[in-house]
Amino acid sequence: MKQYFNILSTTTGIVVVGLVFGILAVLLQQAGNPGNMGICVVCFNRDIAGAVGLHRAEIVQYLRPEIMGMVLGAFAAAMLFGEYKPRGGSAPITRFFLGAIAGIGALVFLGCPWRVILRLAGGDAHAIFGLVGLITGVGIGTIFFRMGFSLGRSQNQGKISGLLLPALMLGLVALYLADPQVIGELKSGVLFYSIKGPGSQHAPFIFSLCAGLAVGFLAQRSRFCTMGALRDVILFNQWYLALGFIAMFAAALVMNLSLGSFHWGFENQPVAQPDDLWNFMGMVTAGLAFALAGGCPGRQLFMAGEGDNDAAVFAVGLIVGTAMAHNFGMASSTAGIGPHGMAATLAGLGICLFVGFFNCKRGA
Repeated sequence: MKQYFNILSTTTGIVVVGLVFGILAVLLQQAGNPGNMGICVVCFNRDIAGAVGLHRAEIVQYLRPEIMGMVLGAFAAAMLFGEYKPRGGSAPITRFFLGAIAGIGALVFLGCPWRVILRLAGGDAHAIFGLVGLITGVGIGTIFFRMGFSLGRSQNQGKISGLLLPALMLGLVALYLADPQVIGELKSGVLFYSIKGPGSQHAPFIFSLCAGLAVGFLAQRSRFCTMGALRDVILFNQWYLALGFIAMFAAALVMNLSLGSFHWGFENQPVAQPDDLWNFMGMVTAGLAFALAGGCPGRQLFMAGEGDNDAAVFAVGLIVGTAMAHNFGMASSTAGIGPHGMAATLAGLGICLFVGFFNCKRGA
């Protein structure tokens, strides 16, 4: 197989990718996506779950094309450069539960690691607690890594198996085109749409889809991963992925400052909840789940586009978890967090600790 020099896998490349992601995220906000939420993998999967009827929270239902684009862009890059490798079979049910727990924990904070960056770049001081929680969760994961943590080796699988999630995402694009939103209507065909709240705030479909395709393509080539960035710094003092993380923050910060959309403080922040203890705890739980599963939610989508069925199982678990979070009152709102969210966060953290310890050589 012909080998290609991958400039995006260089230090300069990952920095450029991070800059592009930060710029795209703010442009998506300017084009209609919610404030400090140009790209949020967990929130957008939650909206997709609502769009297809897995939950009935009317303010967060929209078939976000960024997610479909991210998977399809990564798939295109993997096919183009000979990196499409169907594989799987590494503790699928465990990965499903880790995805669900990660989704619930992130919705207690109200954002994924990507949104931690974007909230900070928009001036949301609550995101500081989310970032510290994320670092803490990934840090706990590195303790398990040092103890020999592993969910087992994946195995090569038939080529058709790796096509299933990209095919699902392509099907969702077709479904949106068949049942486009009707202004003022809660439902169009089989899809549900928000007419108020964050779900009603979105950039034009084609722009969002193209942005997602670009993100997926660039991330697959550069291996961009926010969880991996923190893990590599903590474990190995390696800063390659972290430079992409930092560049994304810097680009989004400069864009927000130049466009007048930077507003520092704790008050009047878009789609944020005020209880910072649980902002911290939600991201501890989510960060540990991401670490044990081997990637942040964005990275899981990109790996699924490459044919990694273990990542696809995590992604499906994430969608189910976000639906459960709203069906059972576990997600936070701008008013704060309820008792179900607190209990779910602690239960999820306990499950992650159990999974971590009993999949280590020392705990075997």
